[in-house]
Amino acid sequence: MLERIRKLFGGWNLTWPKLIIMAVLAGAYTAAMAILPQAQNTSFHDIAVSFEVWILFGILIITNSRTPRDSALKCFVFFLISQPLVYLIQVPFASMGWGLFVYYKYWFLWTILTLPMGFVGWYMKKDRWWGILILAPMLIFLAFHAMGFLTEAAYWFPRHLLSAIFCFVTMILYVIGIFRNKIALRIGLALDVILIALTIAMAVIDPMVYSTDLLVSGGSTGVQFDDSYKAWMEPDLGEVSIVYEESLEDYALHVNLRKAGKTQLILEAQDGQREIFDLDVKYYTYDLTHRNSEE
Repeated sequence: MLERIRKLFGGWNLTWPKLIIMAVLAGAYTAAMAILPQAQNTSFHDIAVSFEVWILFGILIITNSRTPRDSALKCFVFFLISQPLVYLIQVPFASMGWGLFVYYKYWFLWTILTLPMGFVGWYMKKDRWWGILILAPMLIFLAFHAMGFLTEAAYWFPRHLLSAIFCFVTMILYVIGIFRNKIALRIGLALDVILIALTIAMAVIDPMVYSTDLLVSGGSTGVQFDDSYKAWMEPDLGEVSIVYEESLEDYALHVNLRKAGKTQLILEAQDGQREIFDLDVKYYTYDLTHRNSEE
């Protein structure tokens, strides 16, 4: 098993035609995940907005290149083909049309950076203890990604959990797949354990909370209330409070949401009259519908 992993990181005959085909397939798949509604807010969509899978592509190219120059050029060409293709395929399906390419500026900067990163990264193949210093920034970068995915998964389980697992697994694979040097292996695996433990701890200590005002008294729903009302959710997705907003000069219903999902928001007056709302909570967005009033 270990030898198969190591063959993956250095046992390919990565020719230019293979690289170009890989770039086209990667770009097309990423565009599809960005377009498909079913992929939204899932791990499958993450390839369109974050780095973890692209780091895998980059390291596979680096470790299967013949020379530092070959590594730098192949990384650059791979991203130069794949990234514009992601946006080009989306153009007919997006309301922004060609305006989507405004987001490519960010990825183009990373494409330029693949030249020095690919060149320096190739020296991990020397299998010296200091090679882990080259890989370490990518391990730390992946740990930050994983922490974000874990907090998102806890908020709207199990969405993005697969991406967090992918980060953890690849962090370990890079170390054992690239290095045979015992010092590099020990340092790399120790760093992985520390980063994974810190990532999980931070996700638990600092969970995702979506704070917003759902309602303003007399606003678009027409429902009026003040601080004499009681408010809660069934099932409970977080904290609900009625506060006076100085800027609005009126009362607002404020929530600190700790979970996504569907619930009922209930406002109850002192005389027992209730206003019931259907609430569908997502990532930093929600749909609120006034259902009815009950005596």
